[in-house]
Amino acid sequence: MEPFTRLTAVAVPFGQSNVNTDTILPARFMRRPRDERYPDYLFHDRRFLPDGSENPDFVLNRRVYRGARILIGDTNFGCGSSRETAVYALRDYGFHALIAPSFGDIFAANCIRNGLLPVRLEGDVVAGLRDIAASAAPAEMTVDLEAQRVLAPGRAAVGFDIDPFDKECLLGGLDDIDVTLRGEAAVARFEAGYRREFAWLYRRSR
Repeated sequence: MEPFTRLTAVAVPFGQSNVNTDTILPARFMRRPRDERYPDYLFHDRRFLPDGSENPDFVLNRRVYRGARILIGDTNFGCGSSRETAVYALRDYGFHALIAPSFGDIFAANCIRNGLLPVRLEGDVVAGLRDIAASAAPAEMTVDLEAQRVLAPGRAAVGFDIDPFDKECLLGGLDDIDVTLRGEAAVARFEAGYRREFAWLYRRSR
């Protein structure tokens, strides 16, 4: 997993509350392989019209937000089913950080596991950031995980909280397997001791 330390990028406003994971990635795409087509599945039914052409009214299709890497959402972003594929779609599209007042709990955990930083800020602060992203587009913002703060044009830096373990994993680019492997020596010691103590379990019958 790619480490996350500090990101400066264009931010896109997505001012809708209760955006569920089926909106982020429609269920019919869940069985598709995670290949070069995956970014097209993100918000598919809103980004594209029935004939397959882009919906000009959808925010991600606006020229000023092409290449945005920070998404500024609203309350309860990522609610609904626990599909990790919704996070895959966001990550493969290019998003590295999400800012919202709150997230679906399982969705936020899946973000951490896939190198996507969910930043929780007060609702009025998030609304102010969305206003900047909309009125000054393309507006670059900075999400600094090491310092735990968000910087936006014309505003003082805003601090955010994050679980220390989640921060450690993101800074180090550690997924669940990487975290487990850090205890490989301890596991080996336990297994060796277990074999000594219960050697009879490992004796082969003649």
